[in-house]
Amino acid sequence: MVQLTDTQLDRYSRHIILQEVGPEGQEKLMNARVLVIGAGGLGSPIALYLAAAGVGCIGIVDADVVEISNLQRQVIHFSSDMQRPKVESAAEKMRAINPDIEVNTYKIYLNASNIQEIISGYDFVLDGTDNFATKFLINDACVMAGLPFSHGGILRFDGQTMTVLPGHSSCYRCSFRQPPPPDAVPSCSQAGVLGAIAGMLGTIQAAEALKFITGAGTLLTDTLLTFDAKNMHFRRVSLKKRSDCPLCGENPTLHELEEGDRATCDLSA
Repeated sequence: MVQLTDTQLDRYSRHIILQEVGPEGQEKLMNARVLVIGAGGLGSPIALYLAAAGVGCIGIVDADVVEISNLQRQVIHFSSDMQRPKVESAAEKMRAINPDIEVNTYKIYLNASNIQEIISGYDFVLDGTDNFATKFLINDACVMAGLPFSHGGILRFDGQTMTVLPGHSSCYRCSFRQPPPPDAVPSCSQAGVLGAIAGMLGTIQAAEALKFITGAGTLLTDTLLTFDAKNMHFRRVSLKKRSDCPLCGENPTLHELEEGDRATCDLSA
């Protein structure tokens, strides 16, 4: 168990006074290892809130550099960060919020050959990516590894998220069997996105990670939470673990990770 210092007791006091968290829950957070895939619109609030919460080790994966079009929604990056690797920019802000945490950076594109090594050793994964291929890759790798994760996506005024506990809840493929055809769904660069939507959805995903670690509350398992911010309408869609799922069903047919078309964008970060 971690022995909280006086400074840590002050820093995390609002967590500690929560009956559902307490000092034991804060110690769990400080011992936890969480991986954030994507340092963009969703990854920004996720990373900031995980750092502020005192999650002991946070990994962040992104191969891109900061561009001016990112700054409208990717709040972890500043104008002075132009052309810096996103993982470096993000790590700097996370450490500035909380110097006690460890941040691991991965400036790489995830693929079928490296994802299993990268996710190993983490307790929870958060998907803040912007294309169907990577989202299915994250789902498949996490389910094969038995690693819990949060899915999230945004587009225009809309957001969606679900939490997957492999072996216990439905996975992404239970509801979405395979990526849609190329160009079937527009990207943020084509259709636009209200910047604050990224903060709304990413914060929900961060809360799911903190709840998973501390054991507080009920997770969004077997549930797709969607919202339309134009009228602030939230909806919960019940999902079911499918016995015929090719990945987590009774007779799975998918045993190896597959590469997909990264140009096929879904609800995007």
